[in-house]
Amino acid sequence: MERTVREIAEAIHTQLVGDGSVRVKHVASIRSAKSGDLVFAQNEKDLQAAAASSASAVITGEFDVGKTGSKPLLIAQHPKLAFSRAANFLYPPAKRAAAIHSSAVVDPSAKLDAPAAIDANVVIGKNVHIGAGSWIGAGSVIGEDASIGADCEIYPRVAVYPGCMIGDRVIVHAGAVLGSDGFGYVRDAASGRYEKFPQIGQLVIEDDVEIGANTTIDRGALEVTRIARGAKIDNLVHIGHNCQIGEDVVIAAQTGLSGSIVIEKNVVLGGQVGIGEHACIEEGVMLGGQGGVLPGKILRGKGEVFWGTPAHPLREYLQQLAALGRLARKNR
Repeated sequence: MERTVREIAEAIHTQLVGDGSVRVKHVASIRSAKSGDLVFAQNEKDLQAAAASSASAVITGEFDVGKTGSKPLLIAQHPKLAFSRAANFLYPPAKRAAAIHSSAVVDPSAKLDAPAAIDANVVIGKNVHIGAGSWIGAGSVIGEDASIGADCEIYPRVAVYPGCMIGDRVIVHAGAVLGSDGFGYVRDAASGRYEKFPQIGQLVIEDDVEIGANTTIDRGALEVTRIARGAKIDNLVHIGHNCQIGEDVVIAAQTGLSGSIVIEKNVVLGGQVGIGEHACIEEGVMLGGQGGVLPGKILRGKGEVFWGTPAHPLREYLQQLAALGRLARKNR
């Protein structure tokens, strides 16, 4: 959608410097920018590159604005955040037709608030509730007694198990499995065989959560697995039964969480992190890629960065690496 720079500045609440009548069609990186594109500059070096690019306008911070020449500027405290908002303004979500495809199977007891869009080969079970403005992609299965809030996007071939509760404005990408049984077994010492522990709890996903493709989140065993408001979960993540994921948590791809883990709000977990059962990651902790936390352990320290397996504060981890390097050189 083509917009003037002035319209964009007003929509994202940034200060406009320069010609507001310039028209913008797309967002782009500085390197790939063409005429009609909007780019962003995080620092003075980026701003110089943006000035030399073919971009029509630049979102930037309070740097030396004279280096942009004649390009209009949108001045923001956080240029990357402002750029994201500008992109959402230029590319509003596509409106899907509010209709139920003829091949969809919808139980008569299900309640679909209008408008809702149900694509081909969807199966919706007994007593399901789907909120207004939600879309269920092709081949998805919504189990009985499940609830999906308003304005949700459920991409193709998602499986929502019975009894799951999903809030408003939740995005679930293709192939995700929500509410499957947790991995819980009890060994009979006499026979040596494993018997399944009850997996009869629930999965609750609160508002504004995004869940990546092929991610799996288990229901509680006897209690509730909860994904709190605003959490962002990448592709190929596994979250075990009874986990409690706090508000605005970010979890990168291929992370695996055992059962009964508490991840408090504003935690960031890097890719391929592994956390043992009953561990707790307290508010604001950042755990780097491939970090490991042993069962029952607690990581604490708002803004503290941990790395390695078992995870240590970053400074300690780097000191250990340096010591190992010195020892290796000494023994050559």
